[in-house]
Amino acid sequence: MGLNEGFKAMKFNKGYIEGVRVDKLVKNVDERGLLVETYRADALPKGLSPQMSYVSYTLPGLARGPHEHLRQTDIFVFMGPGDFRVHLWDNRKESPGFGNSMIILLGEQNPSLVIVPPGVVHGYRNVSKVVNGMVLNYPNTLYRGWGKKEEVDEVRHEEKLDEFYADFMRDRTS
Repeated sequence: MGLNEGFKAMKFNKGYIEGVRVDKLVKNVDERGLLVETYRADALPKGLSPQMSYVSYTLPGLARGPHEHLRQTDIFVFMGPGDFRVHLWDNRKESPGFGNSMIILLGEQNPSLVIVPPGVVHGYRNVSKVVNGMVLNYPNTLYRGWGKKEEVDEVRHEEKLDEFYADFMRDRTS
């Protein structure tokens, strides 16, 4: 089955997605190297509290996602090494931005923290030519819950080959 078979295509509009926040990070550079505050509790929206952290590295030209969470908010940090094309789609039927999409270039050239609320589909591609790209995440829930005993809180659109995946795969320029 091809990418455009088996689903009803959704028309995406470029536009604001409520609850998504992109904050520029500051690289403090001196003769020793650099320091970046990746997040501060006093700078996050009230009630948003990271529960764990992880680091992922993505090979040049490759992608992660798209997927969405049912309850989890992701707090991503793209600061390098590497640059990423980040795709976001508002899949929340009750949202004023339902059907809106955003594409943002983030990472070494544009270090930023990105807050992705539940129901916002997201994926990112390492657009660096030779660098394994690094991404930090500070989600507000534990992966698979306390003791990893719960179901995974996500809908993986890359496994479904649906309209989010098809749209994401069309943007393969890196």
